[in-house]
Amino acid sequence: MTSFLIPALLLLILVLVLLLRPFFFPAKESATSRRQMNAAIYREELDKLEADRLSGAVDATSYEQTHAEMRQRLFQDTDEADDLAVLGSPKRTIIGICIFVVLLSTGFYFFLGDASRIAEKNAEQPMTQASVEKMVAEFAAKMEKEPDNLKGWAMLARSYRILGRNAEAEKAYARAGSFVDADPQLLADYADVLAANANGNFSGKPLQLINKALALDPNNLLALWLSGTADFNAHNYKAAVQSWEKLAKQLPVDSDEARAIAASIAEARSKGGLAPAAAPVISNQSVGGQVDVVPELKAKIQPGDVLMVIARKPGERMPVAVLKTAVSAFPMSFVLNDALAMSPNALISQLPEVLLEVRISKTGMAMPEAGDLISKPQTIKVGTKNARLMIDQVRP
Repeated sequence: MTSFLIPALLLLILVLVLLLRPFFFPAKESATSRRQMNAAIYREELDKLEADRLSGAVDATSYEQTHAEMRQRLFQDTDEADDLAVLGSPKRTIIGICIFVVLLSTGFYFFLGDASRIAEKNAEQPMTQASVEKMVAEFAAKMEKEPDNLKGWAMLARSYRILGRNAEAEKAYARAGSFVDADPQLLADYADVLAANANGNFSGKPLQLINKALALDPNNLLALWLSGTADFNAHNYKAAVQSWEKLAKQLPVDSDEARAIAASIAEARSKGGLAPAAAPVISNQSVGGQVDVVPELKAKIQPGDVLMVIARKPGERMPVAVLKTAVSAFPMSFVLNDALAMSPNALISQLPEVLLEVRISKTGMAMPEAGDLISKPQTIKVGTKNARLMIDQVRP
């Protein structure tokens, strides 16, 4: 930014100097005053009057009267202050030109230029492992000079943890002291580091930190994972399943994390001889109806396209039920019930109403894509059997 602004400022000053040079360095010839100009004009008129008298064009009486009048006018016109004939005030002209040039250049800058973008581009440098290590080392050196900066030590500990330098992270967390004690996430991070340094042993301080984190935030994801892991390692499989199931409820159903937790829960149940999770009770409560498409969009539907009817709880993004089927003849009938639930903990039968929408996709992917054919979302009461959804839009 500075490398851009300094040359720009110097160029602006140069332009102003060139424009204002006549005002700073006026011409050496002195200007003619108003009094001098008036006197010269009347002198010419007097000479002409004298010539008319000598030629007899004007008699003596008229000559004396006209001569007296001209002398009186000359006295009146030359009695004013002897100011120079100039084109106005130089000071006002200088100020006006400066303001005009500055405003004009500023306008061109904001319209055609972007110094902040130039500065950002100049500042862009690839972030390498070496540069990150250097930044962390500089931060560590700074913290040695600020031993009482507990928040800084906590930040340094997290930086070490991200870099995988758990030994240094443990020391930094210890120096963060009471700042860590009030933050459940920092407590869980600290416990994770201690357990890693102890080859996965959670006994002692790691378990104390985990329990303290859960006391502050019973739904902390990392603390729940570590608590379940500690119980699993101690062969307390029932407690592990309880912690991990509580964690699973907070994860998106179709995410990799949810699938990994489900596998861990299944392993814990198997090793602990616990009964499999009870299958959800399928209710007869459902939403049904027909899907149709406007005539002008039918030509866009190809064999192999996938039709999805999606039900959501009003105000939420996560679906509670999804029906996927190959496109066939329209109108198409559909039924959404608990058998199509995305999670056993969020069933369509438990809701008074749902937000329904239809999408025809070329790929069948969960994420909407440009070119998908869609309907307007409609709020439908659960139990409705004759809902009608019309596909009438193309997703931009």
